[in-house]
Amino acid sequence: MTDILFRPAPQPTIGYGNVARSELTKLRTLRSTYVCAGFIVLAMVGVAWIDGVRWHQILADGFKGDRPDFDATLTAINGVYLAQLVVGVLGVLAITSEYATGMIHATFSAVPQRRAVLAAKAVVVAGTTLALGVVLSFGSFLLGQALLGRYGVSLADPGVLRAVVGAGLYLTAVSLLGFGLGATIRHTAGGVSAFFGVLFAPTLLTELLPTDWHNAIINWLPANAGSQIFTVVHPHGALQPWGGLGVFCGYGVVAVAAAWLLVTARDA
Repeated sequence: MTDILFRPAPQPTIGYGNVARSELTKLRTLRSTYVCAGFIVLAMVGVAWIDGVRWHQILADGFKGDRPDFDATLTAINGVYLAQLVVGVLGVLAITSEYATGMIHATFSAVPQRRAVLAAKAVVVAGTTLALGVVLSFGSFLLGQALLGRYGVSLADPGVLRAVVGAGLYLTAVSLLGFGLGATIRHTAGGVSAFFGVLFAPTLLTELLPTDWHNAIINWLPANAGSQIFTVVHPHGALQPWGGLGVFCGYGVVAVAAAWLLVTARDA
């Protein structure tokens, strides 16, 4: 009876749904979110328009058959290469902005389950990027094909729909890579630097290796592997689209897993 009387009351749980809604509200109220979204739109649509006009003029001077490596789908969604830079920064800022302002202390005080907070932030970042990325990918594709005219392709052509959807999936994986690195490092400059390092440094370093080593490694590096999902015309030896995306997602999983392990082991 004494144990029952003096047993501490169980701590109430906030609920994962409430935590996710809270994190969505935070992301919507960050000015950096809208700035990054604006740059992503500009990158995807702007590059689709520029490349569409340029390639229409190039192809009008010759025959499409003379360019077997021409990828009409990639020409329209080529802005993903530029958009990925902003998406990665957005993923980093989604977590490091709270550490920079000290708001992370209030967050962890309100929700002591730190891993639940981390999971909610990751889901919100991924969901937001997926929605924006897929919509912009389809919009850029339609704009690009309209500009290419008779040199373009349709969604019914082999590999095209997969590539267009894949561009949105790739950007989602990029955002999680940035988020994982930001959550692990907990500093904006360090997180952004690490993101650019993981995405680009390995490709540059392989150029210093012997040719045999370079050829064996290059296709497994982040950007090279992930980009196959939104490419229809693949270079010789490249990974298959879904396999390449899986390899790229593996880098993001490692980054998020590191943050998952460290979030309860360090002070806020």
